[in-house]
Amino acid sequence: MFDTIEVLKTIAFSLSESVLEIVYLLASILFIMGLKKLSAPDTARAGNLWAAFGMGLAIVATIFLHQMDGKDIGNKGLIFLSIGLGTFAGWSIATKVKMTAMPQLVSLFNGMGGAAAALISLLEFPHLAEGSPDGTADLMSGHVLAILLGLVIGSVSFAGSMVAYGKLDGKINEWRSPALRYINMGFLLAIFGTIGWLMSLGSVPPANAMFVVYGIFAASLLYGVFFVMPIGGADMPVVISLLNSFTGMAAAMGGFLYDNQAMLTGGILVGSAGTILTILMCNAMNRSLTNVIIGAFGGTTGESQEVEGTMKETNVSDAAIQLFYAQKVVIVPGYGMAVGNAQHACRELEKMLAKNGVDVSYAIHPVAGRMPGHMNVLLAEADVPYEKMHEMDEANPDMPNVDVVMVIGANDVVNPAAEDDKNSPIYGMPIIQAHNAKNIIVLKRGKGKGYAAIENALFFNDKTKMLFGDAKDSLQKLVSEVKGL
Repeated sequence: MFDTIEVLKTIAFSLSESVLEIVYLLASILFIMGLKKLSAPDTARAGNLWAAFGMGLAIVATIFLHQMDGKDIGNKGLIFLSIGLGTFAGWSIATKVKMTAMPQLVSLFNGMGGAAAALISLLEFPHLAEGSPDGTADLMSGHVLAILLGLVIGSVSFAGSMVAYGKLDGKINEWRSPALRYINMGFLLAIFGTIGWLMSLGSVPPANAMFVVYGIFAASLLYGVFFVMPIGGADMPVVISLLNSFTGMAAAMGGFLYDNQAMLTGGILVGSAGTILTILMCNAMNRSLTNVIIGAFGGTTGESQEVEGTMKETNVSDAAIQLFYAQKVVIVPGYGMAVGNAQHACRELEKMLAKNGVDVSYAIHPVAGRMPGHMNVLLAEADVPYEKMHEMDEANPDMPNVDVVMVIGANDVVNPAAEDDKNSPIYGMPIIQAHNAKNIIVLKRGKGKGYAAIENALFFNDKTKMLFGDAKDSLQKLVSEVKGL
C-alpha cells in the first residue's frame, strides 16, 4: 500500500512538472506573438493583452503546479493577496495618469521590474548552501554568476529608472561634470572586480559573503544614479529604452537562476527589444550610445553658424485662412503639444480642415517627446487614425508638395542646422524637413531654444510664421476661426 502511494505521488509529480513545462512553452509563444503584434499600432493593444495573458498563465501554473522537494508552494493566500494589491495599485495609477506623464509611468514601472530582479538575487544568495553537508557553496559557478549579474543589472535599472522618473517629472535637475565619467568607470571596475574576487574564493559559507553582496548592491545603486544623472531631457527616449533592456536582462538572469523557460524567454525578449530600440533611437539622432551616456548632446566642438533674419509673427486669423485654403497640410507634433495637452484640439482642427477637402496628415520624428512612440500614443489617445501618422522617412520625400506644415511644440527635430551646419551640435541628426514645405506655421509658447540649446534656423526662415502662445489655446482659436470661414 505504501509503495503504491509513493508511485502515485511520483507519477503526479512528474505529470505536474510536464504540464508546467508545456504551460511555460505556451506562455513563451504568447510573449513572442504579443511582441509581434506590438510592432503595428492597430494591433498593439491586442499584443499587450496576449503577452499579459501569457504571463498570467505562467504565474498561476507556477503557483499550483511547481513543486520543490515533493512539496507544493506554500503561502498561496499571501501570494494572491500580493498579486491583487499590486494589480489594483498598477491599474489605479495607469488609469489616472495623464498622457503627458506617460514617460514617468513607464520609468516607474520599469524600475519596479529591476527592483524585483535585484531582490530575488539578494534572497537567493543565502540559500546557495542548502543541501550542502558542510554548509558551504561553490561560488565559482554559473548559478552564482546569474545571481550576481541579476543583482547588478536589476539595481542599476531600478536606481536609473527612479532618477529618470524624477528628471522627467521635473523633480531632479541634470548634473553634468567631467568627473562623472571617471566616477562611473570607477564604480564599474569596482563592481565587476568584486564579483570576480568573490567568485574566486571557491567554497565558502554564503552567510560569510553577504556583506560583500550588500556592498555590490549599494555600489550598483549608486552607479545607476550617477549613470543617468548627467543625461539631458532630449536623450530620455534613449535612456528609457536602455533601462528597459537592463530590466529584461535582469529578468533573464532570474530565468537562468530558476531554470524557468517563461521567465527566461520574457527577459530575453524585453532585453533584446529594448536594445534594438535603443540602437534605432541613437541612429535617429545620428549619435553613438556612448555619446548619449556621457551626457553630451552632439560631438562637435566648433561654434554654430549665426542664424540670420528675424522671426515673423502671425495671428490666428491669418493662420486659419492659410490652413483653410491649403490643399495639403502636414502637422509635426513635439513635446510642446504634450505639455499643452493639445492633442484633442489638434484632432478637431484636422477634422474640420478635412471636411473642407484639405489633405491632413502627421509627420512624427522617432525621438519626438520623452519616450519612444510618445507622439504616436498621444495622437492615438485623441483618436487620430493610424494611417494618418507618417514616420520621418515616409513624410520627408513629399514635403516639397506640402502647402503648409504646422509645427506644434517641436524644435530640434525640425532644425535645418542638422543638415547644413557642420559645427552644430545636432549636425548629422536626421530631421523632419519642414523647411522644404511651401509655407510653415510654428506654434510655440515663446522664443526659447530646444534641448540642444541652439537657435532653430527654421523659425527665421522667410516661409515661416510664428504663432506664439499655449498650443491648446492657439489650436482652439484656430478651430473657432476655421468654423467662421
